[in-house]
Amino acid sequence: MRSRAEVDATLQTAKLNPAELLPAVHCLSFGPQAGTGDCCLLQLEPGLCAELEAGRSLVIRGEKDEQAVLCSKDKTYDMKIADTSNMLLFIPGCKTPEELNADQASCDIIHSQIAGFSNNYWELRRCRPKLKKLRKLLMEDPYEGPDSRKDQTLTFSKYTTEDLLSLIQASEEEILHQLQVIDACKIEGYWRILEFDYEMKLLNHVTQLIDSESWSLSKVPLRTCLEELGSLEPREMIEHILLSYGRKYIDDAGEVYFEMHEDKICRAIAQMLLQNAVKFNLSEFQEVWQQSVPEGMTARLDQLKGLALVDKTSRPETIFLLKVEDLPEDNQERFNSLFSIREKWTEVDITPYIQDLCAEKQTVGALLTKYARSSTQNGVKVYNSRRPIS
Repeated sequence: MRSRAEVDATLQTAKLNPAELLPAVHCLSFGPQAGTGDCCLLQLEPGLCAELEAGRSLVIRGEKDEQAVLCSKDKTYDMKIADTSNMLLFIPGCKTPEELNADQASCDIIHSQIAGFSNNYWELRRCRPKLKKLRKLLMEDPYEGPDSRKDQTLTFSKYTTEDLLSLIQASEEEILHQLQVIDACKIEGYWRILEFDYEMKLLNHVTQLIDSESWSLSKVPLRTCLEELGSLEPREMIEHILLSYGRKYIDDAGEVYFEMHEDKICRAIAQMLLQNAVKFNLSEFQEVWQQSVPEGMTARLDQLKGLALVDKTSRPETIFLLKVEDLPEDNQERFNSLFSIREKWTEVDITPYIQDLCAEKQTVGALLTKYARSSTQNGVKVYNSRRPIS
């Protein structure tokens, strides 16, 4: 235990003026259990501190072969170890200068024990949620309808919300939002994606009913749809397909209606036409596509962003299926995959396939600058890979 005289002698040796320092002095000693590795330090932004102070939890997610992420209720953060040249000490009950100033009764000499120490801490950086695995898991066992023998016999490869929270590296809100984006639905407590042919069968029932009843696409009545189609398919599936391809609203009389999304319906029909062909003559495809969409809808190529790609260099021009969800989630792997499909891309063509890679406040232009090299071809700016593609 140091005395005041020993402290003053140390200050004199260090050539420090006691008048410029707070009167209280911390005398540190290592406790009997002090060591490294027993504790980890986590650097938090103010928003995350507020989460903990409000009693909410932060969760670390990731399987053994994955880089861990930390999730709040609505955000996901990469976790990386940052080394520091200064040793960081864990001192229980240690008071800050502000607290000492406020506590006028503080003793001049404060003896504190060091409980542990570290030369690094965990640093958090906001990142995109890793949601590609979500679709992959649900596609292990897509829902083929109530009559499917597979669905009646198999019980594995089905996931509850709790299962997904333990397997997907994303916050709860991000996972639930993505489930809406991919049109997943809950069946008997499990999240399921409809098998595409069954989904199109349901959509066809609805569009045929709209046509036969001469309804406006902006006012499709839920009750009549359930009454007319309930004998063909489960009522919850009819409502789900309306929710997937329309916007629900209630009129002044309290009746539930749906405004159908023309672009999404046209897009789904295009996918149905393209999925069985390697390439399709563009002009022939557009003709067949327009004939296949419900009456009153107009099929346009801009509806296919991130779903299909037009090859304008071939003669005749062709179109083929290229779904953004089938591409790698990692930035460099995504660009490698795209440049292996096509050597040079215009910004208009590549944007739908990389937009989801943009981090918070990051632009497509910034991504292209980092991962691609630009040049001009026939007066048009194009992008190619910065590295050789095997």
